[in-house]
Amino acid sequence: MSIFWLCAKIFFARLIDVSLGTFRTINTVKGRDLIAALIGIVEITVWFLVVKEALNTDNNSVWIVCSYALGFSVGTYIGGKISKVFIKSNLEVQVILSSKNDDVVKKIRESGYGVTAIEVYGTKDLKYMLYIQIRDNSLEKLKSIVRKLDNKAFIVVNETKYVENGYFGLGK
Repeated sequence: MSIFWLCAKIFFARLIDVSLGTFRTINTVKGRDLIAALIGIVEITVWFLVVKEALNTDNNSVWIVCSYALGFSVGTYIGGKISKVFIKSNLEVQVILSSKNDDVVKKIRESGYGVTAIEVYGTKDLKYMLYIQIRDNSLEKLKSIVRKLDNKAFIVVNETKYVENGYFGLGK
């Protein structure tokens, strides 16, 4: 087998096994252990075959190492992209407004988001802290709305593992 075809084979095999590995890891973190275990079987089978191929060649070309490393890098990137498409997350968004402003809360609710407003004290005055649960695919829209209404608002986003009851804001 020529060095070109060997390197291409190694690159694409690494791309596949590392993409699967990234997807498997994210499933594990999300508590989807059975799916992660099944993905792991395929991932390690591909990995074993490519490592066996790479190590059992008589060719000592640096291109083999480069194709292996590049496949790993591209596989990590693609695995992350695949995960974002197939694994949806719940997000907790905390927004601290620059002032206590009922109109901002009202407009965010009118945009389709469930909002809990809590009075908090900043360094100088009373403000609102908004607590909003959303799906990850509506984060950019929510941030855009908040910025238009209060461009000095402080926004903190955390991933939420479990949500029960309440209103889940999906936006309009």
